[in-house]
Amino acid sequence: MPDIIHVDMDCFFAAVEVKDNPDLAGKPVIVGALPGGRGVVSAASYEARTFGIHSAMPISQAYKRCPHGVFLSPNGKRYVEESDRIMAVFRRFTPLVEPLSLDEAFLDVAGSHRLWGTSEDIARALKKTIRGETGLRASVGVAPTKFVAKIASDLKKPDGFVVVYEDEVGDFLRPLDVRRIWGVGAKTAKTLERRGLKTIGDIAGYPVEELERLFGKHGRHLHNLACGIDNREVIPSSDRKQVSNEYTFPEDTGDRTEVERVLLALADKVAGRLLAKDIRGRTVTLKVRDESFRTRSRARSLEHPVRTAQEIYRVARDLLRAEDLGGLKIRLIGVGVTALEGGDQLELFGDRDESTHRMDEVVADIRRRFGKTAITRASLVDRPEKDTHRSPEKDDA
Repeated sequence: MPDIIHVDMDCFFAAVEVKDNPDLAGKPVIVGALPGGRGVVSAASYEARTFGIHSAMPISQAYKRCPHGVFLSPNGKRYVEESDRIMAVFRRFTPLVEPLSLDEAFLDVAGSHRLWGTSEDIARALKKTIRGETGLRASVGVAPTKFVAKIASDLKKPDGFVVVYEDEVGDFLRPLDVRRIWGVGAKTAKTLERRGLKTIGDIAGYPVEELERLFGKHGRHLHNLACGIDNREVIPSSDRKQVSNEYTFPEDTGDRTEVERVLLALADKVAGRLLAKDIRGRTVTLKVRDESFRTRSRARSLEHPVRTAQEIYRVARDLLRAEDLGGLKIRLIGVGVTALEGGDQLELFGDRDESTHRMDEVVADIRRRFGKTAITRASLVDRPEKDTHRSPEKDDA
C-alpha cells in the first residue's frame, strides 16, 4: 500500500501573489529581488517559466529574459499565513506531517484509512480541500517511500497527481533521468554519464561495488534509491529545525571587517529568535555565496547548546576565517543554529556565561516592549535595520 504522500504547492509565492491580485493572472510573475538590484528569483509563475526563468536565477538574468514581467518583492508574512492554512489541512487527515518548507510536506497516512479511505482517496481529498479553502493548486505524489513520492509529485506539474504502487516502483523509476535522484547534481551526473549511466534504471543495474569505488558510501545510497529502497520515516515535527538569517550585500565585497560586522548583526537576530522561543542549539552553521555564485555551507557542532549572540558569532566568525575563498569577493552571508532543544537544558551547564544570557534576555525584553530598533549593539549603530533580513523561503527554522 503506498502510504506516503508528498504535497508540493505549485509556484507557491507567485500563486499567493496572483491570489491577492487577480489582475496578475496569466502574466509572467517573478518574486524575488527587483530589477536593478541584487539577489535572485525566489519563485516564478509558469508563464514566467516559459522564458526560462527559475528559482535561484540572478534577477539580472531574469530581467533580460523577460523585461515585461511583473517583478515583486517577497511578502513573507502572507506566504507564512497561507502555509499555516495548508499545513492545518494536512493535519486534519493525519498527525504524521513532516514539513520540508513553507510549500511542501510529506504525510504518512497509514493510520488514516479507516476514517478517510485509501491513500489515493486521501490525496484527492487533500488537493480538493486545499483548492477549495485557499484557492491554490497543489501537485501530489503517492508512493510507498518518500523518495518515490517526491519524484511522483513533480512529474505532472502543475496540478499534478501521480500514484505509484509498490509493484510499480521499478517500472516507474527505470526510465527517469539520473538527475531525479536526490544528491545527483551536474557534476555527479556527468561522472555517471561518462560510464553510460543515464537513467535510474542504469544505476539500479550497475554493480554497487563500482558505485562505492566512485562515490564512497554515497554510491550505495544512490544504488538503494535507484532500486526504490528508502527506509526513512515521515517524522512529524512542530518544532523548528533551524533558526537562521542571511544577507545579500549591495555589492560584492572583499572587506572582511564589514562581513564580520554583518555576521554579528545576523547572530544577534538569530539569538533574539532563539530566546523568544526559549530554545537553543548545538550546531552553528555558516553560509557563504561568493561572486561566482558558488555557495559554501559549513557547520560546527558544540559540546553544549548555545543561544547568545556572542556564542553564535564567535563560532560563525571562526568558520568564516577558516574558509578559503580563493580571493573571490563575498555576495551573501548567512548564519544559523540547528540541533535545537528546549531552553531548560541550560541548567545542565550551571551558570556558564550567565551574565551574557541575562544581557540577551534584557535586550529581548526591550525589543518586545519598544520595537526591534529600540536597542542595538554599539558596533552596529550605523547599520540600518533593513540591512539584515531573512528570506522566507530560506528561513526553515
